[in-house]
Amino acid sequence: MPGDYDTLAAIEKRVLWLSTAMIHHANRVRPNSSGLKVGGHQASCASMVSIMTALWFQALGSQDRVSVKPHASPVLHSINYLLGYLDASYMTRLRAFGGLQSYPSRSKDPDPVDYSTGSVGIGATAPIWGAMARRFLRDKLPGIGAGRQYSLVGDAELDEGAVWEAILDPAVAELGEVVWIVDVNRQSLDRVVPNIAPPRLGAMFDAAGWQVITVKFGNLLETLFSRPNGDALRSRIIEMPNAEYQRLLRCSPAQLRERLPGTAADRADIAALIDTLDDETLIAAIRNLGGHDLRALTDAYERIDDGRPTVIFAYTIKGYGLPSQGHPQNHSALLSPEEFEGFAAEVGMDPDHPWARFDAESVSGQLCQTRAEKLRRAVIPGFPRPVFPQDFGRTPKGTATTQAALGRALLDLTREVPDAASRVVTVSPDVSSTTNLGGWVNKVGVWSLSERYNWFADDAETIMHWRETPAGQHIELGIAETNLVGLIGELGATWSRWGQPLYPIGVLYDPFVERALEPWSFGIYAGGQSILVGTPSGVTLAAEGGAHQSIKTPSIGLEQPNCISYEPAFAIDVEWVLLASLARLGRPDGVSAYLRLSTRPVNQALAAVPADPAARERRRRQVVAGGYPLVRRANPVVTIAGMGAVMTEVLAASQRLEHMGVEVDVVCVTSAGLLFQAMRARAGHGSADTWILDQLLPSNRATPMVTVLDGHPHTLSFLAGVNQVPAVSLGVSGFGQVGTLDEVYRYHQIDSDSIVRAVLDALQ
Repeated sequence: MPGDYDTLAAIEKRVLWLSTAMIHHANRVRPNSSGLKVGGHQASCASMVSIMTALWFQALGSQDRVSVKPHASPVLHSINYLLGYLDASYMTRLRAFGGLQSYPSRSKDPDPVDYSTGSVGIGATAPIWGAMARRFLRDKLPGIGAGRQYSLVGDAELDEGAVWEAILDPAVAELGEVVWIVDVNRQSLDRVVPNIAPPRLGAMFDAAGWQVITVKFGNLLETLFSRPNGDALRSRIIEMPNAEYQRLLRCSPAQLRERLPGTAADRADIAALIDTLDDETLIAAIRNLGGHDLRALTDAYERIDDGRPTVIFAYTIKGYGLPSQGHPQNHSALLSPEEFEGFAAEVGMDPDHPWARFDAESVSGQLCQTRAEKLRRAVIPGFPRPVFPQDFGRTPKGTATTQAALGRALLDLTREVPDAASRVVTVSPDVSSTTNLGGWVNKVGVWSLSERYNWFADDAETIMHWRETPAGQHIELGIAETNLVGLIGELGATWSRWGQPLYPIGVLYDPFVERALEPWSFGIYAGGQSILVGTPSGVTLAAEGGAHQSIKTPSIGLEQPNCISYEPAFAIDVEWVLLASLARLGRPDGVSAYLRLSTRPVNQALAAVPADPAARERRRRQVVAGGYPLVRRANPVVTIAGMGAVMTEVLAASQRLEHMGVEVDVVCVTSAGLLFQAMRARAGHGSADTWILDQLLPSNRATPMVTVLDGHPHTLSFLAGVNQVPAVSLGVSGFGQVGTLDEVYRYHQIDSDSIVRAVLDALQ
């Protein structure tokens, strides 16, 4: 029942034991053939036990979701075990192959995990984007429900810049379901952090529109503060440095009586107050912080204002309740066998049979059963999956860019398949107009939590109309790429969270993909399926200089797991790969996609799209599979493999070589990653379709090869290994220069002159 703190305390003690025992077993009991440290964080778990016990066994609802700080994963598993959500066999398999992961994982752990965490800052901010994704879905579909989104955050995690990028985004101030609980234990991995100051951090949250709640002291300390001379003791504890307070946690009663009064004028008053306490009470008092007081924590949870985001600063002790509590180097410290035996006796547990649950008839056992039923979630029903077309049936003409082709393809979706298009949501960090999304935005509108008046609706010179309503399908964030990829990751996870798929497309400047790479990659690991569009790519944006020219991004797409990368050369290729990529999202076996697009105008006639329907479909399948032959000669002596906008230079070079009597085959690569997988599969490594290699680079047409792309040359260099031929790889391997397109291409040796020279060199 609410207010039954004795029962909560019993559960708290059992959770502390189980989480400590899991780590102990993984490191001290389970056989370890490698001799390498298994690891785990008993102290970091201990500081979170009270916070999580009060949350799961008192405040949490079935519609709520929680992101647990990485090092507290054993606490989460212990709670799930007591609730009956985890089989006992897993308690001995923490950090074991096929067992419980080192950090919470939605995709790999067997028990309920709401958010994958492990990379500092990313798991903390994920519930913000989860809340936004759920709000977006609720505006489109009935029956999604509502609930709080909690983040359990370590205080040192607030050093991460991505945290503040998320907190400061203007849209976040309207998300009242977001609650952060900060574990203020004042320690990082290496030391006691001297300058962690929750009042300063709280002011920053307050300035961003958040409710700030501080849970600093427990009931025992508050009682002492109310006694005569209590104000002096309160001031002394508040004003002392973090490191000094941590040192007091390691003191004997005699040392405490000497050190706690300090050297201020009122030290005698403090000494007089603590002289009234016996040794046991004095030790308990100095450790009586709010983050370990179940009554103070539940009171804080009841004060949450659902009209705005909330942050709760809960003061804790790292290693609370363990022999290592408060030690400045206890981050990865393990209890010794002797300490573990003593801890077992202290909490009344049998170290030889550590996995005991509560008796079902006991008060604690009944509370576990009651909470398990209350928190049990309904099975996610099957969901209708919209069908995307494979081809709109039109052939682009004239001159166009692949960047502009994206906007046109999105508009075609709204006309051809409005039901499927209604689930597409685009996100950009203030670059919608410059990435050719203007037409799409005008068509579908901008999503916001409430309708905003458009003051430029009657301005005849305003071309891009910014209609902000809950019905919109484009989300504009501030200039923070980490926020964008965090959001598309959560939008791309709605199929598994709520049973309804969305199809998110994030559009950003390609040079900044690297800035967003870690959170995007982590979102894919967590099951978020999305399409990331980098545009403009390469050195094609010549006039902007080296800072706005991307070099390594093609290989990033090739190397990212659970992701297919494309760099189409022509507008029709963009259409086909976009439709194929959308069809792969929102499903248990789904994969993400990365599209690298260009602002380079290209003559669309160069694509030579077949007119015959069967031949056209063959070309489409080749484009989606990784590449297609563009020029076939009767007796080729060399093959040029190009990718992306430089196909203009490739085809120009092939014509010049033809005039020189050098017959050239030209292949257009659309996905280096798919071709690499096909090549590995042919050698027996992995599984992938290999037919594309036979159609693109058949062995009976094997010749020396030149590869060309507007990116790092190693991206395509592996193609020479398909038929074991000599090769020259051209691309961009240095920082860019400002100049005209011709000048910059020539500087990086990806112009037609350089391609001709490379072919002649390859023939030697």
